[in-house]
Amino acid sequence: MFMMPLHPKDRNVTQTLQEDREAILLADKLGFSEAFVGEHVTDAAETVTSCLIFLASLAAETKQIKLGSGTLNLPNMHPAHIAAQVAMIDHLLKGRFIMGISPGGLMSDAEVFGNFERNRNAMFVESINTILKIWESSPPYNIEGEFWKVSVAKTMIPEIGQGFIMKPFQHPHPPIVGTAVAPFSQGVTEMAKRGWGPISANFLMPEWVKSHWPKYVEGRTSVGASANTSEWRVAKSIFVADDQATAEKYAYGEDGPYHHYFKQLVRKLVGGGRGNVFKTDPNMPDSEITPSYVTRKLVIAGTVDSVVHQLLEFRKFVGDFGNLVYACHDWKDPVLGKRSMELFATEVMPRVNAAIASSH
Repeated sequence: MFMMPLHPKDRNVTQTLQEDREAILLADKLGFSEAFVGEHVTDAAETVTSCLIFLASLAAETKQIKLGSGTLNLPNMHPAHIAAQVAMIDHLLKGRFIMGISPGGLMSDAEVFGNFERNRNAMFVESINTILKIWESSPPYNIEGEFWKVSVAKTMIPEIGQGFIMKPFQHPHPPIVGTAVAPFSQGVTEMAKRGWGPISANFLMPEWVKSHWPKYVEGRTSVGASANTSEWRVAKSIFVADDQATAEKYAYGEDGPYHHYFKQLVRKLVGGGRGNVFKTDPNMPDSEITPSYVTRKLVIAGTVDSVVHQLLEFRKFVGDFGNLVYACHDWKDPVLGKRSMELFATEVMPRVNAAIASSH
């Protein structure tokens, strides 16, 4: 599962944080394999300001689920800070941590951290390179880049441990994943070259999700490695209900949480010049990218039978992938929100996997 998480901006933050924790605890009980959580500092609708703090609050209460940062927005923090915090949570989770990273997509975050006019992609690459160098080396480090410098040469006291940055529990470091949010993403190729797994975003049209696999193969092939579909995660907004009428109203109704989610996203992405993710025809005017249009195109909703059929058709279209990532949405109705997760885990996925196995 992947939660941005996004709630109506006037909801009580204390309640939404508890709801988000409850969703992950339920996912753990239902046998979900992974849960990724996003973070933003300047958004009243996305109320997790630090995904690592949030995940740390779940470390002792979860049993089998792997917890992932979804994502750490690297340009917004010093690499030494990230290296130390990630190492610590990796120890708290005893290796149940996945490190999701990105340049950060929220422009108000970029502005507040002074990065709005800077080359955030270059900062992103330098940051992760610096983090990996910290983990593979010993103090005084002396790592110098265009944006950051890491050194403890003047202040280290080796005999008492001063100047040492913690190394992760997993060796040499936690698995690294990145979100793929663009058609024909060159970022997917670059991730593949470095052995990182892509997560195709749940707000991309299926045509653009489909474009990610060839880019991944290209990257793996270029470094003499083979690409395995088990390494590809694909996120999807899914709602499962006991009857079709409930599914239609909750998933596609204008007062439902899915419509609210895409209304927020359309405003952010189209307003930021990235409306192409919602188009399959480049000539489509932005004015036609309405929340209702996008929700109908991108949300898989219905009864168990209907959702199984839609997921198999989606997979037939985009190609095989290893992990279906259930996108979390606000629990406007907690009973329906929980029921959807239960039906998805206990009825939809066993049938989807059985159908895939029998077709081989």
